[in-house]
Amino acid sequence: KSTPIADELKTIRTVGPVIGYTGCLTSLRLNIPLMEKVASALKNCQFVLVGPEDDDFKKSRLHQLNNVHFTGYKNPDELPQYIKGFDVAFNPQLVNEITMGNYPRKIDEYLAMGKPVVATSTPFMSYFKDQTYLGSTADEYIMLIEKALSDNNESKEKERRMFALQHTWENNVNAIGKLLNNAIKLKENQNYIFRNARN
Repeated sequence: KSTPIADELKTIRTVGPVIGYTGCLTSLRLNIPLMEKVASALKNCQFVLVGPEDDDFKKSRLHQLNNVHFTGYKNPDELPQYIKGFDVAFNPQLVNEITMGNYPRKIDEYLAMGKPVVATSTPFMSYFKDQTYLGSTADEYIMLIEKALSDNNESKEKERRMFALQHTWENNVNAIGKLLNNAIKLKENQNYIFRNARN
């Protein structure tokens, strides 16, 4: 709660709700045509894209839209100040071999800040279905962003933060440790049974 909003966003926020993304802007992972359609349709919203761009993003029509803002690369420790200024965070990823099995750590980061999240529906994202708004098409994204803006409240923000707190690196490492210990015990039991069967 003490994290300040990035100065760069303060003026943008006076124009309309901020829909934001943080991360590398690459056409290998993100759906540029969908982003162009959504930003063109939601002219009352300001789209803030925080991160370095690849050549496809630099040539995209997004740069011609008045309500799309590129901040360029930011240090990781600055990102919470940007996310704090988002009214809705989004992750318009492509569905392909690169993204299908990808754990979207940025979703945890958005939720940890209590932000409503609109993201592309993938088999893995179903894990987040109760905490996020999932869609596939530009029309669904438009509807879900509007819904996320109108539905948000302090109670939902708290739920999102509590959910994300389960996914700290410490908790993840502990969970992996438990799985490894269980696998070792299972193997030891199998070896014990096999030895006794031979005797």
